[in-house]
Amino acid sequence: MQLNRIAPALPAHTFRTFRISAPVSSHFRHATCAEVECPNWLSGWQVRVESLAPDLLHAAKTSGRRYREQSLAAGETWLVFEPGQACFRAGQHRTPIGRPELYLVQDGDWRQSFGQARQHTRPEHWVEEMSENQQRLIDAKQRG
Repeated sequence: MQLNRIAPALPAHTFRTFRISAPVSSHFRHATCAEVECPNWLSGWQVRVESLAPDLLHAAKTSGRRYREQSLAAGETWLVFEPGQACFRAGQHRTPIGRPELYLVQDGDWRQSFGQARQHTRPEHWVEEMSENQQRLIDAKQRG
């Protein structure tokens, strides 16, 4: 997906970026379908046989998951998988581990960053710095 961004009137070094981050690598862990209440785990799912490449069809049928084959018409066959079992995307499920978010401030913007991002140890300090930055911008605009 491409972002539609307005071209800034000032160079990147005049900006400061405030962001809250919770990286997948440090703030989430792998989870089961049950833990994330995966819709496929809850309700089951179906896959159209004719839309699968032969290797994927073989993988689906030999995955160890319970299914029934349902033919609706000539050329329209479905594998219908029962609820309560791991879906085919089970390895992609993640759940947060409860680690606090990272409150970061960095000089620059989306075009270019300058230096290492500073991390606040308390969210209220991050909010205070952002408020002070906003006030500096308002004051500069009023001065002309």
